[in-house]
Amino acid sequence: MVSVHSHCTRIREVVHTSSATHSHVPSHITESWIRCSNEYKLDPALPGELYVVERQELLERQEQLAPVLQAAKSEMATLFQQIAKSDYAIMLTDCEGVLLNYFGDPGFTHAASKSGLMPGAVWSERFQGTNGMGTCLLEQRPMMIHQDDHYLFRNTALTCAAAPILDWRGKILAVLDASGEAHRVPRHVLDLVKMSVQEIENRIFVNEFPNARIFAFHTRPEFVATLNKGIIAVDDECKVLAASRNALAQLGIGHTDIVGQRLDAFFNLSFESMLRDGARQGAAQVPVMVFDARHGRRFFALASAGAARAAAATPHHLRQVMPACAAEAIAPIAAGVVGAKSRAPLEQLQCGPDAVMEHNIQTALRIIERDVAILLYGETGTGKELFAKAVHLSSKRAHQPYVAINCASIPESLIESELFGYKSGAFTGAAKEGQRGKIFQANGGTLFLDEIGDMPVALQARLLRVLEEREVVPLGSETPIKLDIKLISATHCDLPNKIAKGEFREDLYYRIQGLTLTLPPLRERGDRRQLIEFVLRQELPPDARVKIDEALMDALERHRWPGNIRQLRNVLRTMVALRNSDVLSVDCLPADFSTGRRIVDQAALPPCLENALNPLESAERDALIQELKMSRWNLSKVAKQLKLSRNTLYRKLERLDIKIASRENY
Repeated sequence: MVSVHSHCTRIREVVHTSSATHSHVPSHITESWIRCSNEYKLDPALPGELYVVERQELLERQEQLAPVLQAAKSEMATLFQQIAKSDYAIMLTDCEGVLLNYFGDPGFTHAASKSGLMPGAVWSERFQGTNGMGTCLLEQRPMMIHQDDHYLFRNTALTCAAAPILDWRGKILAVLDASGEAHRVPRHVLDLVKMSVQEIENRIFVNEFPNARIFAFHTRPEFVATLNKGIIAVDDECKVLAASRNALAQLGIGHTDIVGQRLDAFFNLSFESMLRDGARQGAAQVPVMVFDARHGRRFFALASAGAARAAAATPHHLRQVMPACAAEAIAPIAAGVVGAKSRAPLEQLQCGPDAVMEHNIQTALRIIERDVAILLYGETGTGKELFAKAVHLSSKRAHQPYVAINCASIPESLIESELFGYKSGAFTGAAKEGQRGKIFQANGGTLFLDEIGDMPVALQARLLRVLEEREVVPLGSETPIKLDIKLISATHCDLPNKIAKGEFREDLYYRIQGLTLTLPPLRERGDRRQLIEFVLRQELPPDARVKIDEALMDALERHRWPGNIRQLRNVLRTMVALRNSDVLSVDCLPADFSTGRRIVDQAALPPCLENALNPLESAERDALIQELKMSRWNLSKVAKQLKLSRNTLYRKLERLDIKIASRENY
């Protein structure tokens, strides 16, 4: 980091000499420094007094910008999660540089307080010199102000990435900024800020016209449901009320050229027919090809009735139970978990310390936005579908369709039409209007293929083609339809073993196997106690306060749980329903819980008897532990090396008293 003297000397040289001799300093930085020196009379060496507005004025400014703050809140939280580990703060200022909202990393608290990053602080150039928020306001474009680009020396420890938030008329409303310590700059932080601003502007636009009908379009069909789409609001007579900045950019016109005109003056379409088609398709609408009525350019578009009309059309009893956002569908996972609200839905699956689950979660998060297929292994009841849905809800596809297909539960005679859909009249008994297949319903979102190991071999070739080409051809049709899906598959089977037997296609296996994760069975979870307590809380009535005594908890922790979390949930649900007090004990175990007495007896065994092994078993135990260590406790890899099924390996681990959850002790 530069000294005060060298920083001030550099600024004076740039300000008082020809800018041509300082080509290494960006022109917008040079111009800002000149303003700070000549117009604002700021001294880069002096800390200066921080200007913070009075609380009442801050409240008034927040109220005036309430629609923007509301639209920005979730995007700021998402952006904060994306770069939270980099000691960054996410801030929103109004059009005069007053900081209105702030998401701060705990590790950044000291730098924030020292630099004045707090609600009410004024970050215009006049008071803070060259900085991300203030200079962005003047330039009205995204920019990065890095370290000694700042005018005031006190701010040179920071790097700021800022972008303006504009309304559809082009008026600046606010600035979104990510600021942090210079030595911890995340890659592409400015790109992340700009993406967040696009989403915020889209939300502001739609919220401004709640009663309008919405026309969304893009030159590419896969972008119609993304933040890059153009949005046009029209009234009941299809006259344009407003068009978003992206819409104007794609059409190459200004807002005065389109407002008040009929939509069909710009597109060769029937808005009413698009609305009817969309209503029939439901949530997973397919973009319709349309053409620019003036220049003949091709676009893809979706039409909707608008937020207020959609809400009014939703039955009252459904509106009461529908979640406010898609992420809330995973909310039960977070119950009782400290800090759960600040974590992604996927991270909320871990109730306590468990190395395998932590590895699975962190690995999945790293590839969550990439086109990498995920294959989940795990015994029945280990939560494979819950994991898949958490991946979906943690991604940018969270508001798009999530379609789960159990490949083992669909009758073989119907599975092809269920998966791929069919055209009208494709076969005897087909619905008159045809049917969109499950795979196509997931377009734009996530497709979860559960128990894929049990899919009939005859259909695996068709599925492989769909996944390779990313397009689907309904039965009776010759026209392929393009797909954009995140693929997650799951199985309890040993797929390499099924491949060897000719029961599963090897080429399909390598297509679904981009990232392979094994969900640990309940008996191997290091957070068993926390997980048991969590599931208990989920099964309790709202006002109940029920506990598990130590004897029962010890017994439950030692149990093998062949049915895993699903079995645990059923046992606890029964005990809660039949309880005579608010303390559950061993006597509360259900009468039909056949292994209930066995787990109590096993829990009572002294360790010396439980672990007693003969010399041959001890040697086998040592050899197996060595294999596990060499493979980093990857059970699938060990089973393959030893030519064992996973179930056989599990039985060996149990017989030899090798506990995966306690691997650090070996």
